[in-house]
Amino acid sequence: MRCLIVHNSRSGFGSSAIYEFERALLSGGDECVLRLLADNQRADEAVVDAEEFDFVVVSGGDGTTTSLLYALRNREVITCVFPSGTANLFCVNLNTAAEPSALARACRIGRTAQTDLGELTFVDEQGVAHTRGFSIMMGTGYDAQIMQAAVEGKSTFGEAAYFAAALANVRPELHHFKITVDGKTFEREGISCLIANNSTLQGDVRIVPDGRMDDGLLEVIVLEQSSPVGLLRPIVASLVDKEGRNLGRPAIEIFRGKHICVELTKPAPLQYDGETFDGKVMSYEARVLPQANRVIVDGLSSYHDHNDTHNEDNPRFGEAIAPSYPVPLHASLLHRP
Repeated sequence: MRCLIVHNSRSGFGSSAIYEFERALLSGGDECVLRLLADNQRADEAVVDAEEFDFVVVSGGDGTTTSLLYALRNREVITCVFPSGTANLFCVNLNTAAEPSALARACRIGRTAQTDLGELTFVDEQGVAHTRGFSIMMGTGYDAQIMQAAVEGKSTFGEAAYFAAALANVRPELHHFKITVDGKTFEREGISCLIANNSTLQGDVRIVPDGRMDDGLLEVIVLEQSSPVGLLRPIVASLVDKEGRNLGRPAIEIFRGKHICVELTKPAPLQYDGETFDGKVMSYEARVLPQANRVIVDGLSSYHDHNDTHNEDNPRFGEAIAPSYPVPLHASLLHRP
């Protein structure tokens, strides 16, 4: 078995756990290449030889892992996403165990699922065109403002930095959005317009009921409430309605589609999977890339390719090594539908 691990050593609290994963993964005769990302290294350069390995492990925060997944899109490279960052929302949404030896065992078994990506295109204030991939969600307005404010605190406070940033920005700016979803246009006012490939946010809050990253669709979420008092209602509702099925969320409106165009009447900040763009935008487009990646899942995940016959009795990469100590349940499992 030959494995490539691409790791961002500056990613977050869980960065050193990748070495524990590597020890649990390997057995006699295996070969593993550990490739540490350099500052400003392009993702496509880091995985240029991915097809030469049996599978690739991408390790870092959501921004790092998404850029690598985007570089691996449509290449039929089996990929394990290892959670080394702050929020690790891709892994939370995938519903796989987060413990290193459990993920190593999942890699040996080799059960996979095909997942979608989103592709974002926009033009900056200087007229330069940009294209980015996103696996969780991207957005303009209040969410991007929070992401920008949380940058400095993430390394110290972890996921709590996002909540602290939200509490420090209780008077968000109102924007007018012209939203075109698969050719149908809507005009809305709100503090934020999000486009999501996944459903679960920080704190295990499911903002999109029944949203999945294998359905070939993106969700457009407009947060309409501009009053700081009014914002408390959906926040409190989410604490008792983790699945997002409570219809009493009047501040949130959702559309679904494959190709989305958003135009604004004034410039707004932009974020994609927690990465903030240095500047503002007036418009952007997003489209879904169906089944762009083949990712490793375990028996706990709600994602599974039914044509994939690999399991504990039929591992893809030889005998699956049992974890050396009990595997804790991931918090997201408590709220699985």
